[in-house]
Amino acid sequence: MRIDIVTVACRSDNYAFLVRADGKTALVDAPEAAPILAELDRRDWSLDEVWITHHHADHVEGLAGLKDRFSDLHVTGGKADMERLPALNRSVEDGDSFNFAGYPVHVLDVSGHTVGHIAFHMPDADAAFTADSLMALGCGRIFEGTPEMMWNSLQKIAALPDDTVIYSGHEYTLNNAKFALTIEPDNADLQARAERVEDMRDNDEFTVPSTLAEEKATNPFLRAHLASVKEAISMDEADDISVFAEIRSRKDSF
Repeated sequence: MRIDIVTVACRSDNYAFLVRADGKTALVDAPEAAPILAELDRRDWSLDEVWITHHHADHVEGLAGLKDRFSDLHVTGGKADMERLPALNRSVEDGDSFNFAGYPVHVLDVSGHTVGHIAFHMPDADAAFTADSLMALGCGRIFEGTPEMMWNSLQKIAALPDDTVIYSGHEYTLNNAKFALTIEPDNADLQARAERVEDMRDNDEFTVPSTLAEEKATNPFLRAHLASVKEAISMDEADDISVFAEIRSRKDSF
């Protein structure tokens, strides 16, 4: 058996992901029904499950339209966020696992962007669906949590194998690259990635997914613990969380 993952562009800059294994299909987040239905039709796939990462409208508001077509959809979401999510068939929390088409799916609480945000890790696919926690060259704005909460969430993801493919929720990578260069202008890996991202966007190509190894080498939000980053922003003696909070604050006003 194998696992196929298809990236679906939704709305102006959202991504959803179809996960296909052993004749079953799951969807990670439901920003908009029409492009997801079109991709399912193009591949002649049905839809069995939806896994929701967090409650924001641009990750859930397509669910109703999907249920109009697939009335028996099995919906999974975070237990801590149940009151703000559409009705769930299965509620999960940090450390839980469930089975999809014979493969384990592990749940990580990655609160920060929202409280109750979760990510899904499929080790057999070398894949993590991180939505608005860890993003390509960035991380989600902290709307509900704290910098400490978000930093700790990012450390959970950073602990996954380096070859893990990070499927995040938005096409923000070009802007994130421009900001990252203000933090580490001399990072050769970042310079090369930023150039590659610009070329990809010029050709209307998706910059998501990325690998965790790429993020560790270039994403300033995963690099706040490094002495070189602390020195670059004149916070040589600061603790990791304070440095992360400063980088996040600079991005908020970038």
